[in-house]
Amino acid sequence: MSNLDRQAILSVCGGRGFVVAEPVRELLTPRHVRLGESTEVRRLLPNLGRRMVGAWAFVDHYGPDDIAGEPGMQVPPHPHMGLQTVSWLHDGEVLHRDSLGSLRTIRPRELGLMTSGRAISHSEESPKSHARFLHGAQLWVALPDAHRHVEPHFQHHTELPTVTAPGLTATLILGELDGATSPGTAYTPIVGADLALSAGAETRLPLDPDFEYAVLSMSGQAEVDGVPVLPGSMLYLGCGRTELPLRADTDAGLMLLGGEPFEEEIIMWWNFIGRSHEEIGAARLDWMEGPRFGEVKGYDGSGLPAPALPPVALKPRGRVR
Repeated sequence: MSNLDRQAILSVCGGRGFVVAEPVRELLTPRHVRLGESTEVRRLLPNLGRRMVGAWAFVDHYGPDDIAGEPGMQVPPHPHMGLQTVSWLHDGEVLHRDSLGSLRTIRPRELGLMTSGRAISHSEESPKSHARFLHGAQLWVALPDAHRHVEPHFQHHTELPTVTAPGLTATLILGELDGATSPGTAYTPIVGADLALSAGAETRLPLDPDFEYAVLSMSGQAEVDGVPVLPGSMLYLGCGRTELPLRADTDAGLMLLGGEPFEEEIIMWWNFIGRSHEEIGAARLDWMEGPRFGEVKGYDGSGLPAPALPPVALKPRGRVR
């Protein structure tokens, strides 16, 4: 999924300035953003005062939307660099096309992982014949400097490892959790997991104290470390935890996101992650005028034009607390 904001702003992210080095319970309120005619997302990252969680740099939650008789998701071809996109569904299907020639239909609890590296473009759309409901999350992972210029590639994994406990099934999306490892390629110490809780479940999930964590609520009524987390909201948990108490009054769906704090400062603008204003500007120009990002073949429509780039670079800010 793309950032379709026509007034995209430059954001300085990463570094340890925003990291909380101890356990906290910081509830993040989403910003509502329109994507096309029929899809609205709740944007949790970047958020006011909370830019990243580990290498996770962007989190959108959408649905469940009733798209019967509607076009559903329609995101035209657009570029990415310096990041990975993670597509995760609870309901519906998303058809992925990219400039490498990939064509895949992503279904619930299948991993669609696109590594942009130096440059790629892609589109995302609901198939013409699609399910009634669309519900999922789109996330970005920032690539560290050593790997941000890798050759672009796309992975589609239909079977993923699980971790179970009474009342809990955790499907590992990316990274490692409790001895299980995702087949998706990761470039930093990271974890992403889908947590399915049964009504009445009360359990504890093992965590890495060196990671910072957040939990996104997808559906149902659940408490995370004693805090009720409603669907479409996210609880930032800080670092220093060895386990996470979970409780559900109804069947509930959560997403656990975590990783080692991202050491490097990055600049995120529109659909790019770079290291300088000049690098971002060059990528924008390449998308508008050059062949760098390739062509998405088969999409019925034109590519997404880039918004105007603000002329002033941002300065790093924030402190460890």
